[in-house]
Amino acid sequence: MIADAAMGRTGAAVGRTGPVSGFGRTRGRRTALATALVCAVVTGVLVTPGVAYADPSPPQRSLEDVHREVEDLYRKAESATDAYNAASEAQSRQEKSIVEIARSVTAAQARMTRLKNQAGALARSQYRAGGMPDGARLFFDAAPDSFLDGVSLAHKGEQATRGLLAQVAATQKKLDGYAKAADERWKKLDGERKKKEDAKKEIETRLKDAKRLEERLEEKERERLRRIEEERAREAQRAWLATEAVKTVTLKEAGTAASASGASSASTTEGGRAVAFATAQIGKNYVWGAMGPDTFDCSGLTLRAWEAAGRAIPRTSQEQWRLLPKVDVKDMRPGDLVIYFKDASHVAMYVGDGTMVHAPRPGRQVTLAGAGSMPILGVVRPPLRGGL
Repeated sequence: MIADAAMGRTGAAVGRTGPVSGFGRTRGRRTALATALVCAVVTGVLVTPGVAYADPSPPQRSLEDVHREVEDLYRKAESATDAYNAASEAQSRQEKSIVEIARSVTAAQARMTRLKNQAGALARSQYRAGGMPDGARLFFDAAPDSFLDGVSLAHKGEQATRGLLAQVAATQKKLDGYAKAADERWKKLDGERKKKEDAKKEIETRLKDAKRLEERLEEKERERLRRIEEERAREAQRAWLATEAVKTVTLKEAGTAASASGASSASTTEGGRAVAFATAQIGKNYVWGAMGPDTFDCSGLTLRAWEAAGRAIPRTSQEQWRLLPKVDVKDMRPGDLVIYFKDASHVAMYVGDGTMVHAPRPGRQVTLAGAGSMPILGVVRPPLRGGL
């Protein structure tokens, strides 16, 4: 309205001046522009060239980027889970060691009490004899016929005394050693507890970050994210099956993979029994640090599976990789453990036909998957009694 009024007044002025109407029109346009500029400043709609205003919404990211970040967070959480499990195992060992030391200390203290009582009885006996050495008392004995027998008994008594004193000294040394060992174990126990707590914090942080990322997605995007994850796994499996090292495995084990019901054709062997147990857990949730019976983490599943087959194996995937005998991929058989990633932070059990069973990660369940769907570090086989 201000601009229209200004233009109207300018037009009237032009009509009166006549000869200078062109100049009047120029002044009118300038006046209108100035008026519009003032209005723009007052209403706050002016945009200054070269100034960018922040967009309140976060920048758009592709689902592939989200998938990579989520997988990275879960991988780090799994590595921390292995550290947590290792610290738990070490803590348990230290606690058992401290209990054993305590039992040894109790036994040593009881022995020391008995030895002190014996030493006290010996001292009292010598006091009653007036403190005279046994040899002197025998020399002045009124019955010379018993002298030689007395000498022998005195000699045995001296040996017993020396032996008693030696036992006292040895027992005291043991007690001192137990005290030192207990102090060292307590220090180690405190260290393992600290490691365990740090690992737990890292796990919770990584899982929280991953969950936050996934919760930002709409339901259809989450489904697409799952499909991306599955497609990546299929691509990795196809590439793995195409390698020379695997061709003999897939041919040799054709038809021995677990069925949909979870049974294995190799169920008569130790490896087959381990496979039967592991596949029977299909559908149960992954929970970090869990070893069954209702939830599992990756190494908790393999541990319990081989336990069901009558064999004890280490608790964590890293220890399983470090301590169990290694076999070539081409020689892989049902029941063998497949270790994944450079840090050995994930483990699965091979069931045959290029397939493995594993507890994948939080938010997933125990399931069958391609043995080559993740980067393989190597394969290990628990020692067997009767062969696989």
